[in-house]
Amino acid sequence: MGFCSFCLCCSGRKVCGPTRSGLIESGGVVALKLKVERLTKRFGGLTAVRDVSFEVRDQEILGIIGPNGAGKTTLFHLISGFERPDAGRVFLEGQDITGKSPEAISRLGLTRTFQLVKPFGKMTVLENVCVGAFLRRSDLTDARAVAEDVVELVGLKPFADQPAATLPIGHRKRLELARALATEPKILLLDEVMGGLTPAEIGQMIDTIRRLREGGLTIVIIEHHMRAIMSLSDRVVVMHQGEKIAEGTPKEIAQDSRVIEAYFGGELRFA
Repeated sequence: MGFCSFCLCCSGRKVCGPTRSGLIESGGVVALKLKVERLTKRFGGLTAVRDVSFEVRDQEILGIIGPNGAGKTTLFHLISGFERPDAGRVFLEGQDITGKSPEAISRLGLTRTFQLVKPFGKMTVLENVCVGAFLRRSDLTDARAVAEDVVELVGLKPFADQPAATLPIGHRKRLELARALATEPKILLLDEVMGGLTPAEIGQMIDTIRRLREGGLTIVIIEHHMRAIMSLSDRVVVMHQGEKIAEGTPKEIAQDSRVIEAYFGGELRFA
């Protein structure tokens, strides 16, 4: 089974099996591991990320939370190659990827989304997703097959031939996710994919992310929607002023006095 079949597996229309993309192998799940080791990034006199470390386990959903300006997106930039750290290392499946280009890191299996969604407005939804598929598929027919399945997976099939510029924000967020998935990642970094969505759209996005994990993906997600990230995540990392101040299960984080004081202003609510 190839990546196209993986997408159909996630949509519930096929049974998962071995994949060429390395998401699942016969005999069990591929050992995936992301290790972030003491990352630090300074911009002039400002330290945006300071000595941050964590590991992501196989097929885990790791949530990253923190107030605006905590360094979360900068951390994603460092992991995915859009910024080079001043100190620290990043390891993908044991391979040091520190300082590699975003394209090189994506080819190794780690892809990200962005908060600000900027599709190619004059291109159709399907054409936008094909651009991502070309990272691994040089053949147009193969790339289109991957793109079609990804578009269906994220619920955009009815809009496949529509110009991306005409999409509402909820559909643009799904298009951003689809473009990332088309690169056939092993580890997916999601940066506020639920920002600006309606409650119904948030529920749909949560369901999609869960299906992706069930299909074999390892996911790291930055999100401000607390009920969503606490329900999705196996573990949560909390950042504040560029530093990691806590790490644990959602229940542990909800009871951590440092988190409640620094992030939630003394009161933590899930409703």
